[in-house]
Amino acid sequence: MAKWSKKSQERLSTCKPELIRLADEIIKITDCTVIYGFRTKQEQEQAFLESKTQVHFPYSKHNRYPSSAIDLAPYPIDWGDIRRFYYFGGMVVGVAKMLDIPIRWGGDWNGNFQVKDQLFNDLVHFELIN
Repeated sequence: MAKWSKKSQERLSTCKPELIRLADEIIKITDCTVIYGFRTKQEQEQAFLESKTQVHFPYSKHNRYPSSAIDLAPYPIDWGDIRRFYYFGGMVVGVAKMLDIPIRWGGDWNGNFQVKDQLFNDLVHFELIN
């Protein structure tokens, strides 16, 4: 069974308990890594400059502490394997529903199960709906 790396554990510890519970269930199913939990102002602005987010600090759910968002990816990461990210995203959404944790996924922002209508894809992003 997969387990969190030290770096993923550190990043995960910056998240709200619901996201920690969700991520801990996902790691039981498949190996994955935590890319971000909480983001500092510098990290958020860098992500914006790299077009990895559309919002400046402090308007991301990553900018709350503890974080209301997590960037979670299947491991090992292969950024070219987009289908794997969609498969993984669907799994995370399904597990969240089973755990009664309301989330929004960056591959289906409006939650309508139509992934072709997105204007901005952030396939590793999962945030609490609150």
